[in-house]
Amino acid sequence: MEELIVEAFETEDRDVLIDEIMNRYGQDILRLVYSYVNNKELAEDLTQDIFVKCYKSLHTYKGKSTLRTWLWRIAINHCKDFLKSWYNKNVVISEEEPITNRTTKEMVEEVVIQKEEDDQLIAAIMTLPIKYQEVIYLYYYEELLIKEIAGVTEASVNTVKTRLRRAKELLKERLEA
Repeated sequence: MEELIVEAFETEDRDVLIDEIMNRYGQDILRLVYSYVNNKELAEDLTQDIFVKCYKSLHTYKGKSTLRTWLWRIAINHCKDFLKSWYNKNVVISEEEPITNRTTKEMVEEVVIQKEEDDQLIAAIMTLPIKYQEVIYLYYYEELLIKEIAGVTEASVNTVKTRLRRAKELLKERLEA
């Protein structure tokens, strides 16, 4: 995949390049954005905005970091800008999800218990301050190394380690309560 991206950079075919980037990183960026806004439709809109920014900024990519790290930095900054925006602070988005009818045969006890535990964990993560949410997300869900997280969040490696440790402590407290 990286070879295709490098070739696209060399041939300067931006359309092919952005297609490759979207295919490769689209779902990961969507999950990252969702971790910030906690709304599926809004996350999809912001993800589109991020790829538009990426397309317009391809000429600025210098290769000093991996393409993934560069893209994550754009996404995180875009999410933080959105969270600070007038729109986010003043527009209320309703999140009505369709009701699905499930039969009791589908409701296997283990699945229900696992979902409940997952929901509790996600709810606990979402109550953390954003600086802790992002390190938890990047470390556990995106499986980035601490050094990569430091580059993406523009924090030192020690700061990332401290945030990760503190986030785990806070999660433990909240889940045991």
